[in-house]
Amino acid sequence: MIHHTSFIAVAIFATFVLGVLGLSFWLGRKGQSASGYYAAHGQIHWFVNGIAFAGDYLSAASFLGICGMIAFSGYDGFLYSIGFLAGWIVALFVIAEPIKALGTFTFADALDSRFNSRGIKLSVAISTLVVSIFYLIPQMVGAGSLITPLLGLPHEVGVVLVGVTVTLIVVTAGMVSTTWVQFIKGSLLVFFCGVLTVLILGRGLEVNAGREGAENLAPQVRTVAADGRVLIDGEPQTDDHDLRPVGTILKLPERYGEARSTGPLGPLAYLAALEDSTVVTWSAKKHADDAGRHTTYSPVERRGGDLLKPGGYFKGLTTGNLADRLDFASLMLALFCGTASLPHILIRYYTVKDGAAARKSTVVGIAAIGVFYVLTLFLGLGAMTSGALDPTDTNMAAPLLAKSFSNTLFAVISAIAFTTVLGTVSGLIMAGSGAVAHDLLENVCGMQMTDHEKIRCGKLAAVGLGIVAMVLGILFRNFNVSFLVGWAFNIAASANLPALVMLLFWPRTTRQGIVAAVTIGMLSSLAWILLSADTFEKVYGLSKDMAVTPFSQPGLVTIPLGFLVLVIVSLLTPPPLPVSSPSRR
Repeated sequence: MIHHTSFIAVAIFATFVLGVLGLSFWLGRKGQSASGYYAAHGQIHWFVNGIAFAGDYLSAASFLGICGMIAFSGYDGFLYSIGFLAGWIVALFVIAEPIKALGTFTFADALDSRFNSRGIKLSVAISTLVVSIFYLIPQMVGAGSLITPLLGLPHEVGVVLVGVTVTLIVVTAGMVSTTWVQFIKGSLLVFFCGVLTVLILGRGLEVNAGREGAENLAPQVRTVAADGRVLIDGEPQTDDHDLRPVGTILKLPERYGEARSTGPLGPLAYLAALEDSTVVTWSAKKHADDAGRHTTYSPVERRGGDLLKPGGYFKGLTTGNLADRLDFASLMLALFCGTASLPHILIRYYTVKDGAAARKSTVVGIAAIGVFYVLTLFLGLGAMTSGALDPTDTNMAAPLLAKSFSNTLFAVISAIAFTTVLGTVSGLIMAGSGAVAHDLLENVCGMQMTDHEKIRCGKLAAVGLGIVAMVLGILFRNFNVSFLVGWAFNIAASANLPALVMLLFWPRTTRQGIVAAVTIGMLSSLAWILLSADTFEKVYGLSKDMAVTPFSQPGLVTIPLGFLVLVIVSLLTPPPLPVSSPSRR
């Protein structure tokens, strides 16, 4: 899609980004020790840390991906919100206080607190890097999607821009800067999404939203060719007005008579009116012929009630196909278990002073995250009916919804979405750099480093991870970010959760059991994903029928496998002996 660039949009965006960078440099003086760089000296206030939890967790998948999935698939996209939020129950009641007592800087510190084992440090460090990289992909894809309509720059430029910005944030002040970026971003995201929801309800539903008349709803088949050109009914498009966004209400409920608008509605009334309306959505179909691989987008007339029912995206909810049902159950299990297993979330517990503060910050985080996820339902449905969808890019539903109200709001929402990416990516890079510098170099390789050297190694690792994230963000540009983040949750839950839960609650857990569970959980989930139908079709460009695994999401198999491996290996190895924790340098 071709986009206009406005001076106001650029100015607001630049203000946000420069403000974040200025804050990072100002806070740089507080991250001069290893404790300050990796854990903010453990002195972050529990309320600030709770909002930072929200800022860290509400990633591009939460804001851009979920809104896009709801806008194009209806209610099923909201199931991601439910799964993401439910995962915090595990974090609150199982993980929050114990994890604070087990470690200092990294997730490997926690799992190795009783053993002083190089094997645990090595396996957990590798797991942290794999999960962080898989989680980085959707964030960078989201960044590229935002830059194109906001600044009129190519996707690749957006990915590089966020990569460079985040790397500067991390290398300047580490966890102190990352925490405050996440706090500001989390606060702004929840507030402005609330504002956008109020505007959606105030506008209500309008017939042919964003259109001049019903004649403009004549069916058009939009095709994205292999070379990136957009065609309508087979004709290349070069003019903006030929590429206007779509997403409309075709018919309001009968109780509104001949009216073309419902006027302002309350939350429940909005859902009721949409349920009885007729909506035009868009479907995508991939083709491969002599001209190469391309995708065709066609309008589909649907009842609003059907869009508010399960089954629009997750076929396992409506079909009798066992593989589809297992795939959906596996994804929900991974979302539920993955939150308490994400390294960049777990290290936030080391930034507060004690277990009570860890619990309080978790409660604050759940409250902020819960409010946001309720809002995503209205944001997605508002985008669906706004006349402001780009059928070729599901990740842009929320920003283009804002644009249907004003260019200024579009710029603000896009800038906040960009800082959303910044906050999450900075947390991921912090987790990854800690795994490299603290776990691998210092603890596994035995390198004796001063505080200055630890920080320098962490910063170099951050630069390396930033480069990797940029490359992957460019390669996976056509994926929905919520879909991509599901992979990260599956790997995290399979590799990390069994070891963490059993260490906390089963005294017979051995170091060999932890190493085996982390390694087998990580490798089995990664192999399952690489051999799945979704990967064969969307990554390799091959037929789904060539896939090896029976369904795409591995968590239903690989999470129990991790627990089983840990129990068997621990029972087959000598009971753990009391070992003093290594000194924390």
